[in-house]
Amino acid sequence: MTKFSDLGLSQPVLQALDMKGYSDPTPIQAQAIPPVLEGRDLLGIAQTGTGKTAAFMLPSIDNLRRADNKVPFKSCRMLVLAPTRELAGQIAQSAKDYGAMAGLSVHSIVGGTSVNKDRNKLHRGCDILVATPGRLLDLIDQKAFALNGVEILVLDEADQMLDLGFIHALRRISQLVPQDRQTLFFSATMPKQIKELVGKYCHDPVTVSVTPAATTAERIDQYLFMVQQDEKQTLLEMILLEQHPTPGDFERVLIFTRTKHGADRVVKRLAQRNIPANAIHGNKSQPQRERALDEFKRAKTPILVATDVAARGIDIPGVSHVINFELPNVPEQYVHRIGRTARAGADGVAIAFCAEDERSYLKDIRKQTDAEFERLPLPENFRAVVEGVGPTKPEPKQPRQRVQPKPRGASAERAKAKHPARKGRPQGGRSGAAAGGQAEAGGGGNRRRRSGSRSRSRG
Repeated sequence: MTKFSDLGLSQPVLQALDMKGYSDPTPIQAQAIPPVLEGRDLLGIAQTGTGKTAAFMLPSIDNLRRADNKVPFKSCRMLVLAPTRELAGQIAQSAKDYGAMAGLSVHSIVGGTSVNKDRNKLHRGCDILVATPGRLLDLIDQKAFALNGVEILVLDEADQMLDLGFIHALRRISQLVPQDRQTLFFSATMPKQIKELVGKYCHDPVTVSVTPAATTAERIDQYLFMVQQDEKQTLLEMILLEQHPTPGDFERVLIFTRTKHGADRVVKRLAQRNIPANAIHGNKSQPQRERALDEFKRAKTPILVATDVAARGIDIPGVSHVINFELPNVPEQYVHRIGRTARAGADGVAIAFCAEDERSYLKDIRKQTDAEFERLPLPENFRAVVEGVGPTKPEPKQPRQRVQPKPRGASAERAKAKHPARKGRPQGGRSGAAAGGQAEAGGGGNRRRRSGSRSRSRG
């Protein structure tokens, strides 16, 4: 079996790996590290969770050490572009861990944080910078940073960058970095646009592919519930409360929705059932997202509801279940979602909820991936719970009785004239004289109001 020591890595890098307890490379690492050490451009195709970060970071640290160039002023020697804030932070931490013995400076910049702080920490430059494209271009536009010192350019999760609309930012960045550089390009899938980008970014790249595009992990058991859209929340609550025999023990559960508001709504409904959960999506501030991820990693709040912002690059050990509360409308995204479980050699469970209007999404997922679902029946008492007679359905709130306000001022006087002497009224009804008097008074009053109205209109 191949060891990291067989791949030509330097002693400082091997020591850092030994400190983390790593000795055997994954397939993508074993195939990618040698050509990257040689300075070749590389195209790596592999699913998330296969060790791509170490595949480009380990040999790049060695290449930077050997070149021994000075840190450029307001620039960096290695630039890693990531599509999400969470992935950028994760890559930066890995760079610090792997380069602990190499003496290289590492920084990360992402949106949702202070631009001034980023500007200050990058003033003297750094060896390795991990950035999201938007924040990087903000600093470039402010003349606070430049890309003239880049020796190694890495694009990680390139296909998600396209999904998130970063294509124009990537094209602009490609024009700002030196032509004489090494480019490492990593993607889980290979759509047409990715091939075009590879042709523009890379020069005679070595292609490394460890799995076919858009395939699902073999260690994930996939299950399917056919359920109405408005019944999904009830089914989710019954599963999380273990009122349905779902395979596997719940440790950490990652739930995916298509929209930000949908994620918040699920969390709010779960809280009403005393099921603690956090949400993570684009509307959350960076501190909120970091806090939610930290509580999820520490299992303090073991349920995390997310949009696709968390579908890639979030390396959270111990995710036992991924629940697709709503199916993604892009088939490849299903692969990335369920790739959050069964990481580092573990097994995992993926559960999909499919409503009638999502059948086309399910068909596309089955067509473009190797997803094989085992259809599960709804719980025996599910219909009773949905209809409000089961034990888990909350009691409906009684509508408030509306209290009519008491009339005041002129309204009160008119009410008295219309309904005189309410107290002491005979139980059998009014006397004829009283009724006639009221009718006469009422009629006279009406005539007076109409005549007054005519006189005002003539005036």
